[in-house]
Order: sequence, then C-alpha cells, then structure tokens
Amino acid sequence: WEDIEHMLGEAIGTRDEWRQRYEVAKRHGNSRMMKDAARNYKALEGVEKTLRWVLGEQGVSTPLH
Repeated sequence: WEDIEHMLGEAIGTRDEWRQRYEVAKRHGNSRMMKDAARNYKALEGVEKTLRWVLGEQGVSTPLH
C-alpha cells in the first residue's frame, strides 16, 4: 500500500506540473504544447483516480467512468 500511496503522490505532483506547463504555453500562445500538456494532465487524472480506487477511498467510483 505504501508503494501505491507513493505513486499517487508522484502522479498528483506530475499532474500539477503539466497543469503549470499548460498555463505557461497558453500565455505564450504555444498551441502544440497546450495540447501535449492537456493530454498528459488528463492521463494523470485517470492514473490518480485509478490509484485512489485501488486504495479503496470512499467516493471513488470505478476508474472506467
């Protein structure tokens, strides 16, 4: 469980970094970086939800929805 909790923390941190990269790209009008950042951000949201589901957190439905 510790490994999963550690992965969750890393996923959240990396997700937040991609959010920041999106904001920087948006300020600079870099649409390609915005797309990359948005894609990676959304992927990490899925990782986060899956790990929370594995840990059995209340209120987390199946990661498939």
